[in-house]
Order: sequence, then C-alpha cells, then structure tokens
Amino acid sequence: MEPAFRMAGLSTLILLLCAAKDAMPSSSHWKPTWPSYRVPVILPQSTLNLDKPQFDAEARLEVVSPCGPACHKSSPLPTYEEVKNYLSYETLYANGSLTETEVGIYILSNGGDGSQGKSRTKRQIYGYDSRFSIFGKDFLLNYPFSTSVKLSTGCTGTLVAEKHVLTAAHCIHDGKSYVKGAQKLRVGFLKPKLKDGSKGANITNSAMPEKMKFQWIRVKRTHVPKGWIKGNANDIGMDYDYALLELKKPHKRKFMKIGVSPPARHLPGGRIHFSGYDNDRPGNLVYRFCDVKDETYDLLYQQCDAQPGASGSGVYVRMWKRQNHKWERKIIGIFSGHQWVDMNGTPQDFNVAVRITPLKYAQICYWIKGNYLDCREG
Repeated sequence: MEPAFRMAGLSTLILLLCAAKDAMPSSSHWKPTWPSYRVPVILPQSTLNLDKPQFDAEARLEVVSPCGPACHKSSPLPTYEEVKNYLSYETLYANGSLTETEVGIYILSNGGDGSQGKSRTKRQIYGYDSRFSIFGKDFLLNYPFSTSVKLSTGCTGTLVAEKHVLTAAHCIHDGKSYVKGAQKLRVGFLKPKLKDGSKGANITNSAMPEKMKFQWIRVKRTHVPKGWIKGNANDIGMDYDYALLELKKPHKRKFMKIGVSPPARHLPGGRIHFSGYDNDRPGNLVYRFCDVKDETYDLLYQQCDAQPGASGSGVYVRMWKRQNHKWERKIIGIFSGHQWVDMNGTPQDFNVAVRITPLKYAQICYWIKGNYLDCREG
C-alpha cells in the first residue's frame, strides 16, 4: 500500500524544523554517529514555462553579506507559504529553455525516521594560511579529493551522484539573472596528462603523468531554488545559495552522498572539511579543515582559509554509519562566501557554509533520484 500524505501545516513545519535542529545522535557510543532525521517529502505541484534568460550577469566567485548569526537568529520563522516559495525552483536546460516548478511539502502519515568598507584583498585568510594544495595523481584521483570538480564559471562543485554535481547558486545565477556561460556550463574533472600524449586510462612506468589537466563534461540542466532568486537582495538569500547540476553523461567516479547537517556540537571535533579550486592557486586543488565557530538553522560560520573560486565546494564530515557498520563521509553543506559580523560592537569576519537541512535534503535528493521513496533517510 502506498503511504498516505498529509500537507505539512505551519505548526507541523515549525515542529519539524525544531526537532531536526535539536536531534541528538542515536547512540552515546564514543564514535561520532550519523543521527537519524525525520525527512519531509517535497514534490512538484506544477511547472510553468518561462522566457529564455538573457545570460547577462557577471559570474561572482563569492557572496558577501553583513547579516551574521545574531541577525539570522533574530529573524522570525518563515510561514509555510514562504517556505514553499523558497523551495520552489527554476530549471535551466542546455538549449536555453527555462521552467519554474512550484512544490508541496508533505509529511508521511505513517511516520518516518528518519564591515564592508574594509580592504578585502586577503579577507578569507585568517592568520597563517592553513590550506593544503593537493599534488600528485595518487591523491587527486582518489576519494574524497576526486569528488571535487571545477565549473567553467570559475567555482567549485562536488560529485553527489552518478551524473550530478552540487554547487553554490551564485555560481550560476546572481539573484536577478543567469550568469554568462550558464547556458553552456561545463564541469571539469582533473585527469593525468601523460608525457607521451597518450589517452589511455592505464598509467604505466613508461608513461607517467607529467601534470594534471581538466577534462570537461557539458551540463544538461540546472536546478536553482527560488529562495536564492527571491532572496538574494535580503538576509535570507545566503540560506538558499545552492544549486544542482545534471551532467549530459555519467562521470564514472566515486561520489559523496549528501546528508542532513548535524548540530555543530555533534560534529567530530567540531570540525568541517572541504576542497576547492581557490583562484590564488590556479590549477591546484586546495584542501582545508577548521572548527565551526557558530551556527544558525541554515548556516555554519567558520574561519577556514579560502579564496574566491572555492565557492560551491561541498562541506563534509566523516562519521560512523551505524546501519552499515562503517565510517562514511557525507556532504552536509555548501561553501558560500564571506560575512562581516558585528560581535558585541567588534567587527569579525567569517566564511559561511549553507547547511543541508531536512527540507533542503528532501529537495536535493528528489532532484537527484526523482523518487521521494529514495529520500526518506537523511
């Protein structure tokens, strides 16, 4: 029998948001364990054809916002209709056509477990530069570094399925228009460049790679939430700074699954990790990790060293998957940009990642799978 749905009313939605936010790990064992979340269902309700976009915006490699943790925490909870509007989305196709899809949010009735004037030249480096450039095919072509890809608009993305890449919305859309190059968007995969110029997949001692190069795959379609398009001019925009790209063909690499972001206090060591193509180190994949300093329901505030170009990187952690009896890395957020925050009258700067909440997980997972039954476990 098909499980019955009921529309998530405002009170139910608020309870869901609060319950997910305060979810405790399912075990008091010393291993940091992936918690279970009650994930809602987000389904398309109607789709409308839109005029073809102009593709006239300049690509921005980072987002800057003055609204910090206190600003976000003081904001009122959105209404059910507002959340529905934020999670509705635009889909851009490779031929330039554009659609807008309205969504509904449901709960399975049988339950489920589930300051701007300052110089900004080096503003995303905090003291000693703690980033690590990853060199050598033995690292670059191996998991998890091999999941990091480069977008032709200059940002970074992460492989999250056989044909899907998760990145930041601002890499595709500036909040008002799609960026130049979005229609012919490509995703670059680092590959060995052989000394003898051969293109064989097997690397022998007689043909060791001299350096790495990018092999590009075209994007078939792109999903961007309306929360980014509607909210980029105000404080909620950064909360929805994420996008999903579907490639024209499978990439044939190991990918990293998405997961609901646990509270910062439940992260191993309170730390997050991500790798990206920072533009001050052209051609290099740069890895970093750091402590989370603060959080809101939608954002993680940290001081990981980063430069423009790293935007769109998948923020991940490694925790114990009790059901599978193994350690597993999952993407729990998307690196977005930078914020100057007024901390008790003293300006302080943070780098910001968009958290994958239960609602965002349900949306992104549906974009990937196309079936809500495959998206019940966050």
